[in-house]
Amino acid sequence: MAENLQNLTPEQEAENLAEQARIRREKLQKLTDEGNNPYVKVKYEVTARSGYIKSHFEELEGKEVCIAGRLMLRRIMGKASFCHMQDDEGAIQIYVRRDDVGEETYASFKKDYDLGDIIGAKGYVFKTQTGEISVHCQSIELLSKCLLPLPEKQHGLKDTDIRYRQRELDLIVNPEVKNTFFKRSRILSEIRAYLDENGFLEVDTPVLNTIEIGASARPFKTRHNALDIDMYLRIETELYLKRLIVGGFERVYEVGRIFRNEGMDAFHNPEFTTIEMYAAYLDYFDMMNIVEDMYQTVARKVCGTTDITYQGTEIHLGGKWARLTMKEAVKKYCGADFDSWTSDEDARKCAADLGVTVEEGAEATKGHVLIALFDAFVEDKLVQPTFIYDYPVENSPLAKRKENDPAFTQRFEYFICAHEFGNAFSELNDPIDQKQRFVKQVEAKRAQEKNCNAQVDEEFVTALEYGLPPTGGLGFGVDRLVMLLTDSATIRDVLLFPTMKPKK
Repeated sequence: MAENLQNLTPEQEAENLAEQARIRREKLQKLTDEGNNPYVKVKYEVTARSGYIKSHFEELEGKEVCIAGRLMLRRIMGKASFCHMQDDEGAIQIYVRRDDVGEETYASFKKDYDLGDIIGAKGYVFKTQTGEISVHCQSIELLSKCLLPLPEKQHGLKDTDIRYRQRELDLIVNPEVKNTFFKRSRILSEIRAYLDENGFLEVDTPVLNTIEIGASARPFKTRHNALDIDMYLRIETELYLKRLIVGGFERVYEVGRIFRNEGMDAFHNPEFTTIEMYAAYLDYFDMMNIVEDMYQTVARKVCGTTDITYQGTEIHLGGKWARLTMKEAVKKYCGADFDSWTSDEDARKCAADLGVTVEEGAEATKGHVLIALFDAFVEDKLVQPTFIYDYPVENSPLAKRKENDPAFTQRFEYFICAHEFGNAFSELNDPIDQKQRFVKQVEAKRAQEKNCNAQVDEEFVTALEYGLPPTGGLGFGVDRLVMLLTDSATIRDVLLFPTMKPKK
């Protein structure tokens, strides 16, 4: 039995598992030879599931049910046995007696069934002397054979590499993992409900693009054989969505799969999910209000409260979130005063005095320095929900400038647990300004990357020339929100199949 594997060496364990797999195949062959191949079965009528039976015991007691699921535990006791069957609502005990199911069926149940097999059982609901709600089986069937032994129950499946590579196995033996993904589905449903109720229309835009845009994110490149052209997996959904605002849809959103050919860590996976939304005639302050209300609504619906715990830290999503301009935040946390800098050189000296290296070096502007100081001194202090707004134009190519201070843009990001969770603008709708910023962005990317094919998205600029109304836009990572609301330490815990390097 699998329970004996814990004291074996890795080599002995592998040999033992191979032997168990061989025995299971022999059982399958025996069943097939007897005309009982379980794989030929195409349907089993399920009338109740474990959770429903337990929560409705009083009305179901003594009544017949048909249940199906995976055999997870078995206690053979001569002419009668108890087993636990697991379905998508949990586990339930089944009482199997020879005199009820027949001698031949019971003998097969004892000899031919293995832990992990998919079974179907028909019987009546009752409660044992110990008070456990169970099903007294009148008939039982083997619906699918499990040819590989499950991890031993005492220690479960702890190896994260195996858990992420074989998520199906993780879900079988670690039922609590399933709850994370049930909650993920619920979070997405509640976000959609919130946006739909507020007049947003869900749309789909292309995943494959014909050009590499100048944004800093690196795309995945592929080839379209029929058109004989290179294509790029999208790194955002923004530009197409804003073209729809030009076209007359006043509120749109997309739940979009995004692909970025970049590093991986606890908060980054090359393939991830975002939601981007755009609303005509709103600005970035309106988008702040939407973020607050949406997060609070989703937290109440999914978690039952706006006060949650993430990795041991209490987070308060309710009420008004803190709001600081980037200038205010930098001055608060490191003392540097943007308004006191008389020149770019003065700003660079301030950074050097604080021990901060600015990536742009001698070309760094006051805006570049402000961004570097924010990254160095501020972000890790933003534990409770905080909006940081009015970003320098240097790192905000798609945001509208502040009319009274054109060195800054009407942009914000919001931070929780010292991580950025979303990004929003009063969208730039001046096609001339946009074209100029795109050109600078492309030039910078080509200077930094060899063999870079970045281009200005002329089709988007043309769309702006037809007139984009004043528009507020917001994009946020779904995976990070799921991490927050499920108290998951890494993005891999909230992706069913995270990106993994193939085994040799």
